[in-house]
Amino acid sequence: MELNKIHLTSSEIAALWTSYMNDSMAKAILSHMMAHIEDTEIKSIIQFSYDIAKNHVEFLIQLLTEEEYAIPIGFNEGDVNINSPQLFSETFCLTYVNHMAKVGLLGYSGMISMSARDDIREYFTNGLIETTSLYEKSLNVMLDKGIYIRAPYIETPSETDYINSKSYLSGLNPFTDKRPLNSIEISHLFTNIQTNSIGIKLCLAFAQTTSIKEIQDFMFRGKEISDKHVSIFRQTLLDDNITTPGSPDVCVTSSTTRVYSDKLMMFHMSLLSAAGTGNYATAASASQRSDLALNYERLSLEIGKYAKSGADIMIKYNWLEQPPGTKNRKKLAQKKED
Repeated sequence: MELNKIHLTSSEIAALWTSYMNDSMAKAILSHMMAHIEDTEIKSIIQFSYDIAKNHVEFLIQLLTEEEYAIPIGFNEGDVNINSPQLFSETFCLTYVNHMAKVGLLGYSGMISMSARDDIREYFTNGLIETTSLYEKSLNVMLDKGIYIRAPYIETPSETDYINSKSYLSGLNPFTDKRPLNSIEISHLFTNIQTNSIGIKLCLAFAQTTSIKEIQDFMFRGKEISDKHVSIFRQTLLDDNITTPGSPDVCVTSSTTRVYSDKLMMFHMSLLSAAGTGNYATAASASQRSDLALNYERLSLEIGKYAKSGADIMIKYNWLEQPPGTKNRKKLAQKKED
């Protein structure tokens, strides 16, 4: 059977639709960042990231057109005010791209595993390779500039051992001492501090540039949630005498001029909420201390409620684009009867 006779599966359609939405959003975000960055090293990273997103959008439009599938609405030049003042510091732009590259690495690996057609797998494999390169390039610049925050160090292990007591898994009893954190648990706590720190800055930037009070309140609520989660994770580390350095200069400017459309900002927050929920689920399954797993589950519920309120706002303003799906057969039958 010829390749062009093989129809796209539901998983492949879902992956392509998601890729288009994310890359079209990235194009808008990065285009404004590029317009204000003067540091040549950082600008080259932003340009590289922008080119990846631009090429992906062009490829997806061509592919979906050939497959006779509707092109998603996504985002375009109308969703960004390219002439507005600088919103983020150059350091934040670099940190943001590095963070989103991490999200992309997870996303593309999953999309590859959901795809069967050769050309679709090739596209997502190339996307994974490009995103790996973006992560490496951005990380190297961050290291050179001394703004990359390393995970906490621990003592070098001198021996190996097995867990010999069920108490290793405990942690909920307030009257007993909790065992020290292991390296896996530390890594997830640190990662979730970093991701929430990015979210805090984005919430602040979006809150001060929107003209809709309801969205401003939503962004401030997101900041408060992220602040709370960072405090919980930091305290968990501090209880074991593990300190995490503060973020470098990842500031938001004082500009209140509209930069991105409210639709784009709300979509971006839904993307971050989904990524955060995934991070917490992974952390909960990897953490062997019961109090940590319970914390992640409890905080995931809070993110879920926040994401739901965001979806309600997007539906209210007709901003929530519907993913491709199957037809409602019952409605079709009823319509025929009518």
